[in-house]
Amino acid sequence: MKTKYDKYGALHVDRNGKLADHNGTVVALHGYSTHNLSWYPDYVNREFLEYMRDKWHIDCIRLAMYTDEEDGYCVGDDANRQKLKEVVDRGVRFATELGLYVIIDWHILQDSNPLMYKDMALDFFREMSSKYAAYGNVFYEICNEPNVNCTWADIKAYAEEVIPVIRSNDKYAVIFVGTPKWSQRLDEACADPVTVDDNLMYVLHFYADTHRDELRQVYRDAIAKKLPVFVTEFGTCRADGAGDHNASETEEWLKLLDENDTGYMMWNISNRDETSASFVPDCDKYTGGYELSDLREPAAWYKTVLARFM
Repeated sequence: MKTKYDKYGALHVDRNGKLADHNGTVVALHGYSTHNLSWYPDYVNREFLEYMRDKWHIDCIRLAMYTDEEDGYCVGDDANRQKLKEVVDRGVRFATELGLYVIIDWHILQDSNPLMYKDMALDFFREMSSKYAAYGNVFYEICNEPNVNCTWADIKAYAEEVIPVIRSNDKYAVIFVGTPKWSQRLDEACADPVTVDDNLMYVLHFYADTHRDELRQVYRDAIAKKLPVFVTEFGTCRADGAGDHNASETEEWLKLLDENDTGYMMWNISNRDETSASFVPDCDKYTGGYELSDLREPAAWYKTVLARFM
């Protein structure tokens, strides 16, 4: 089958802040994010990604490599780090074989400020960008959700060190930069953007049963100023991953994103016992063949959303 990557190839950020191919055609990507690769590595296999491509019509997969939680990259031992890099490598290789775009996500959360493990991030992205420099389908997300005790000045200082390290190996890949308050403060990035590189997008995350009109207005204002924005994570429930599936508020979000050609990735591929997980806890399938009874309500709904882009 002809995939979106087959059609458009490597992408870049154009002068209007959109992802575009070498002909200038704007491209919006839609896919799914894994959960913690230390906790749920079993989904990172070729059969599963092929199933999600063919049956769910994803065109991008996000590999969420946690840094500070249990068995996180920065708090585990060398053997654990090597194991995580092997999971990332599987994800990149299989995505590439299947014609999917792939995001390598340095998933800070509990660590809150990307400066905390900056030196390890520099080493990680130096290695990843060297290894995948020739892969036109790879994106780098350099900090997932900066949150408490973290300012935009902190994030910008971090980005201005990490981005040149990536660029020393990979001149062309799009890089995603997280924003303050769990990747919501696009306005702060608008006021003082990163200047060391222009092939960047700024990250917005929303959970539709928590984040509504106020955050949508922040997004509208950023888009009006041509800030490049990508939603590397969203959910239909509350921001804690629990609560009700709010389809109506999520549809408000997706309508707005689609109108502005902004790509988005749903959270999360796992059978974790929470609303935002894709599969119910007793579903132990890791290669496909999912029945409706295997899916949580948000995932079943999102499958119908993705079908719109066939």
